[in-house]
Amino acid sequence: MPASLNPFQTLQRHRNFRLFWFGQTLSLIGTWMQVMAQGWLALKLSNSAFVVGFVAAAQSFPVLLFSLNAGVVVDRTDKLRLVKVAQTLLGVEAAALWWLTWSGHVTVGWLVAMASINGLITAFEIPARQSLVIELVGRDDLPGAIALNSSGFNLARIIGPSIGAIIIAKLGLAWCFGVNALSYAAVLAGLFLIKLPAWTPPEHLIAPMDGIREGIRYMRDTPAVAALMRLVAVYSVLGTPYLTLMPVMARDRLGLDAAGYGALLACVGIGGVSGALFLAAIGDRIQRGRMLRVSSFAFGGALLVFSLVRSASLAYPILLGVGFSMILNGAVANATLQHLVPNELRGRMMAAYSFINVGLSSVAGSLIGGTIAHLIGVSWAIGAGAAVMLVYSYWVFQRKSELRAV
Repeated sequence: MPASLNPFQTLQRHRNFRLFWFGQTLSLIGTWMQVMAQGWLALKLSNSAFVVGFVAAAQSFPVLLFSLNAGVVVDRTDKLRLVKVAQTLLGVEAAALWWLTWSGHVTVGWLVAMASINGLITAFEIPARQSLVIELVGRDDLPGAIALNSSGFNLARIIGPSIGAIIIAKLGLAWCFGVNALSYAAVLAGLFLIKLPAWTPPEHLIAPMDGIREGIRYMRDTPAVAALMRLVAVYSVLGTPYLTLMPVMARDRLGLDAAGYGALLACVGIGGVSGALFLAAIGDRIQRGRMLRVSSFAFGGALLVFSLVRSASLAYPILLGVGFSMILNGAVANATLQHLVPNELRGRMMAAYSFINVGLSSVAGSLIGGTIAHLIGVSWAIGAGAAVMLVYSYWVFQRKSELRAV
């Protein structure tokens, strides 16, 4: 196989990234186990769907509130050191959750508190980790590295809940949190083995609020970045809620049980891994603007078709396409943003990206999707969002030549 078509070429070329990727992927398996167990524990403690949603929101709100401030911190801090500290704190949080559950002291209040602490740490960890990647692989291999990170994320989304279900059955709910705490040892081992040149602090520091304003001005006044961030916002808020609404779609539209719901999510994950490996293989062989345009229309179109199906046998293959195009679109947008921004603003731009892609999509997107689904049905909620995505994509790629040219 030619090297240019090998999806794992970035792992082979860069020892630092190899250490980072394997540790991160193992840790993400534990994270997905915790996500599943946390929702199940919230339901077990409260028997309330509202509480389950509230616990999930408690983990997203800190990302929404603190991401922009975190970006300033990332741009003036050693990113590798910041990621080490954040991963250590996440491991401590998982261990605390294990102890509270194992000892029988856990309550809904403790669960909300732990989710909020996790979200606060994550607000700093995400932009630091994403900004670190270019230091591990260089600018030329950045698209492949981001694609491989996406493949690891989706692989963990498939494997993590499956292992979690076995652990719950054999050892009990608490040990999902315990195993997740242990998984952080893998990522920390890799991080401490990474060797980078000595970090050089910025020569001129400005006040944190001035740093935030500088980042916002850059996004506003750089046409390609402004157009890209608006596209990311539309697709995050309108495209992501289908995952939140998947249990309703599975039960009420497709007539599936919990196992069928899990199979739907697995299809999304398998499609996502395939899309990420496809992008890692092709690298820069296809121009970014063209790939962004094709993946935007593909994601919106696949989601619209999914909203119309009434048969599980049709839903499964369609969700493979949804997962493929969703991850392809997100990874290309991320790589394009990092390619465009200067190093001194990278942390703030990735913080703004996580503000939209993680915080805004989880809070505003889920709220909008849930409200529409409650009022007129889950198919309309998913389909209307997909239709708006397609209309916006047509408009933005017709009117914004700078987005086609990236």
